[in-house]
Amino acid sequence: MPYAFRRQPLKGLYLTCQLILTLFIRFPLWTIFNLSRARRPKRSWTWKRAMLAKLINLVNDLEDQVGPLLSTVDHRAIASGAGANGVWVGAASHLITGKLQTWADIAKVTSVRLPGYWVHKKGTSIKVGSKPQPGERVIYQLHGGAYIRLSANPKDITASIAKGYVEYIDTVQRVFSIEYRLASSKPYEVAHPFPAQLIDALAGYNYLVNIVGFAPENIIISGDSAGGNLAHALTRYLTEYQGTPDVPLPCPPSALILLSPWVDLSTSHDKIPNGSRLDHPTPDGGIDYAKSAFCGPHGVGAAETNEYISPASLHPSLAVDFKKFPRTFIASGGADGLYGSILTLKKRMVADLGEGDGVEPGDGRVRYYEAPDAIHDYLVFVWHEPERSATYKAINKWIHAS
Repeated sequence: MPYAFRRQPLKGLYLTCQLILTLFIRFPLWTIFNLSRARRPKRSWTWKRAMLAKLINLVNDLEDQVGPLLSTVDHRAIASGAGANGVWVGAASHLITGKLQTWADIAKVTSVRLPGYWVHKKGTSIKVGSKPQPGERVIYQLHGGAYIRLSANPKDITASIAKGYVEYIDTVQRVFSIEYRLASSKPYEVAHPFPAQLIDALAGYNYLVNIVGFAPENIIISGDSAGGNLAHALTRYLTEYQGTPDVPLPCPPSALILLSPWVDLSTSHDKIPNGSRLDHPTPDGGIDYAKSAFCGPHGVGAAETNEYISPASLHPSLAVDFKKFPRTFIASGGADGLYGSILTLKKRMVADLGEGDGVEPGDGRVRYYEAPDAIHDYLVFVWHEPERSATYKAINKWIHAS
């Protein structure tokens, strides 16, 4: 049962036991087991990387039993602290229509005011939330965490992606992220199922366009893991309902970046080699909880056939196309447990858009980049070099090409 030890004193006792087991049993065994390259998840991995992957897996295991190990930022308040650069983002109820309205009615969710956070390039004099400079580009980054964890706050581990963007992308001076609502279910409060996160992402995009003043052609939507799922869903909505009468929906962005995207929430890739999580697993209880909390009243069956939730699902009745999508950069690690579903997404996007940089006439609009030795969501981990910096450099080159 997930979160069985979420309450004190069981939580403290459980974590203490796990610490003792790790220090005196797990760590020595991991050390011995990974001395041989043949026993590591990938022969090319160093001993250090193999040990770090084990540690990441353990943290995931623990959080699936006790809940978040670190305090979670609440979407109802702007986090304080130096460099938080928080702003309030207004609701965008007037932009909800079509399928999104239907799903929102079923889930009984509405658009609400949310915090958003800016990350600026070091040395820039741009003020928080100020109007764009002529021709200025901005990245709208949506964080991962299986829709149930983590935060847009610059202090969160996932913020290393936004910080990587402003460090490596020459033409981007700042990155914006929205503190979208996290889904939850029993034994916690049942709250914020799909499409709450899509509605929140839409509010953040509206803020960038209609409040700050960025032209859509200067906006790049990005997301990692579940944030990649959300970035895809937002782009799909903007392309599908653009031009709807009486709904002043902003134009779609100029580009889309999907980093280790979680694009199949069904089980359709689970029995395919490299189709489900390999080196960076989330235990069945945890991933099942995330799917259940996210799908909510729609039921987990929605993950099989809903193109907004699982665009890479292999279910035969799923109808999905990408013909209206902007140029897209997809990054994946060769050791990513979501590798199979990411390749399915790539195949489908290339079929509709072609493969290439999307710059020259006739050039395809999908650029796929694979870091052979990288784990799931590797750009989050600053130690994951040289794959991390190499990926940012490839993205920088891709952006420059447009």
